[in-house]
Amino acid sequence: MKLFRKVLLLLLWMGAGWAISGCSPSESASPTGSSKTGLVAPRPDAAAKMFEGPDVLSLSLVIEPAEQARLAENAREYVRCRLVETGGDEWSEVGVKLKGAAGSFNELDGKPALTLKLDKFRKKSAQSFHGLTKFHLNNSVQDETYLHEWVCSGLFREAGVPTPRVAHARVVLNGRDLGLYVLKESFDRQFIARHFASHDGNLYDGGFCQDLDADLERDVGSGDDTHADQHALLEACRLPNLEERWAKMATHLDVEAFLTFAAMELMTGHWDGYCLNRNNYRLYFEAPTQKGYFLPHGMDQMFGDPGAGILDRPNVIVAGAVFENPVWRTRFRERIRELLPLFDPPDRLLERVDRMVPRLQAALASFDPGQAAAYPEKIEDLKNRLTARAANLREQSEQPDPPPPGPLEFEGDAGVELADWQPASESDDAVLEVVELPMEQAAYLIRCGGGGPCVASWRRQVLLSRGEYRLVASAKTTDVVPRDDERGTGAGLRISGSSRERGLEGTSADWQPLEYRFSVAEDVQEIVLVAELRATAGEVQFDTRSLKLFRLPD
Repeated sequence: MKLFRKVLLLLLWMGAGWAISGCSPSESASPTGSSKTGLVAPRPDAAAKMFEGPDVLSLSLVIEPAEQARLAENAREYVRCRLVETGGDEWSEVGVKLKGAAGSFNELDGKPALTLKLDKFRKKSAQSFHGLTKFHLNNSVQDETYLHEWVCSGLFREAGVPTPRVAHARVVLNGRDLGLYVLKESFDRQFIARHFASHDGNLYDGGFCQDLDADLERDVGSGDDTHADQHALLEACRLPNLEERWAKMATHLDVEAFLTFAAMELMTGHWDGYCLNRNNYRLYFEAPTQKGYFLPHGMDQMFGDPGAGILDRPNVIVAGAVFENPVWRTRFRERIRELLPLFDPPDRLLERVDRMVPRLQAALASFDPGQAAAYPEKIEDLKNRLTARAANLREQSEQPDPPPPGPLEFEGDAGVELADWQPASESDDAVLEVVELPMEQAAYLIRCGGGGPCVASWRRQVLLSRGEYRLVASAKTTDVVPRDDERGTGAGLRISGSSRERGLEGTSADWQPLEYRFSVAEDVQEIVLVAELRATAGEVQFDTRSLKLFRLPD
């Protein structure tokens, strides 16, 4: 009867005029620009000539010793530099800082990834670089082809997803030739104004492995930073009543745009994006409608597995809630088939790659003949992966939809040991890693950095049936100084969206037991378990084998 009722509700909902939020498929892929809200056709700008041009730019940066010292103290704070383009202009008092996460971050004396902001220190006399006030120079240390970002940026934009444009540059820093870089447009007010009818909304940075249950950092916005739009979407995704949930979600999310975004993430094999890792994304809420739009980021490790699945339901908050709706799930499958020609046949993509190779290989040869000699092999590997991916996507697009996953099963009073917890951090300098312990054991470590308060966690998503539960763990702290926080203090356990009592602090000589009890009110509900540290200093270890979940007797 419950299944029949859900289907009936869906049919009535559709017949009453409820439509998936957003444009029709053709409009979504190619916005008209006539709408007063939502996505519009990208507006022409001065930067188009650079991004569409045939040249590898030649850039020189000069950072004075005093500014270098400041950057060494805090790599994430802007310092002043001078920017010179060979055969072009020169810009003074340009803001520059280091960027990158664990895989791509390099110190200034290596091959650093950089963010440049031309109006950081010259607000009254604005300056721009080919029309851009902010852009990135990515070191591409995880992509030896220098083409993953370029290829995927084009694919996402063809699909109708607002995505930063990409070019290439050879970079010299204080006279030291750093070689080839990927030059990338920034997510900023300019970017939003090009792609949306209204640019007065809030743009959030997804941070490192964070979902909507963390207060995302606001990069663009005005007024009080209350996260009201983000919280409204989160609450909509968690409403227990399905018809209320889906109606609210359509109010706070452009569902059609999200289905396209999700399809493209999965089809390009973006394992480190939102759908597969709660990472590398931006979220923009347009002011008039308060609807959210997910935007892709960090696409330097794409098409790594040509056989990566596209039909499994992602274990993230928004995608999980969207794909639970049968109508939206059906539309997702349709969207995959509509987008398939971008990938299959692969000839068009392969031709694009071939057109880029001569200019990039020439740039490599000018400063590193060895890297240039090895470059054709890297390109051949990329082309093989693109070809294999096209065939695999064609095959998967024709497969039946897999059944939705069932809730976690328990045997009597026995608990379930939970492995494969994932890191998440609201603090840039927090350290999260798996460390070895004696007797072939291991622990999930969280260590505060030196940059201020630390909010970081290890998380595990589980699908649970209605009932009462108990999450337990053993933890050991070292010099933990708790911070005042409404979610809880020190080291402890909870579930996402909840708060807890005061946790462990100081230094514990032995492993200390932790426990958190909670209830599930829905027939089946996805829950995010959290083992966290909220402190200003110190570290905690959670014994990996001790993290268990028990279902309490009815």
